[in-house]
Amino acid sequence: MIKSILPLRAVELGYIANARTLLDGISLTINRGTFTVVLGPNGAGKSLLLRLLHGMLEPSTGTISWANGSSADRRRRQAMVFQRPVHLRRSVEANIVFALGALGIPRKDRSGLVQLALERAGLTAARRVHARLLSVGEQQRLSVARALAAEPDILFLDEPTASLDPVSVHRIETLLIEANARGTAIVLVTHDVSQARRVGQKIVFLHDGRINGQGPAPSFLDNPNSDVARAYLAGKIIV
Repeated sequence: MIKSILPLRAVELGYIANARTLLDGISLTINRGTFTVVLGPNGAGKSLLLRLLHGMLEPSTGTISWANGSSADRRRRQAMVFQRPVHLRRSVEANIVFALGALGIPRKDRSGLVQLALERAGLTAARRVHARLLSVGEQQRLSVARALAAEPDILFLDEPTASLDPVSVHRIETLLIEANARGTAIVLVTHDVSQARRVGQKIVFLHDGRINGQGPAPSFLDNPNSDVARAYLAGKIIV
């Protein structure tokens, strides 16, 4: 097995679409085992940044580099969870099996990984249930469990708990904290400042396509190092 693909480094990252600059001058480093929370108002470029880092889009300017591994290794050793869960028309268990197969995990190794993923997510009793019959909270837990089943080096999440009840939010946050403790780097986009305080180690604040403040979570959230971030955390409308 290759060494960790991390750290991930983005240098002067930019993205232009329809002659409009959506991201500009983004530089950041994601190290192994860190938990980074990306905050910012709507339209700041948070989701776009995740898609660039994950490789779903190519940057217009700047570079993204990884520490180790071929392009195929890097694709296999990262995962992403979106705001709305999307599952195959098959059982909970089969959804995870399919994902592991797509990553090239040998068939003989899949059963143990599936069992562990289900146990961690509290979905063992639902393993034979059609995934689309789960509650919304359970479906999103399955999304996270599926993404974590192969123990990726890094997991990107785009507001995965935005429409969930508090119990479901807590269960997903617990999954992420436990995965992070095992060594998976987490990059989480959220609008929930309380969530950022509960789970984040580092905050990156985006505004108008640029990083407008960052730092360790407790100190940044208590004393933001930019006026825009201070206004946002104070609940003011940012334009």
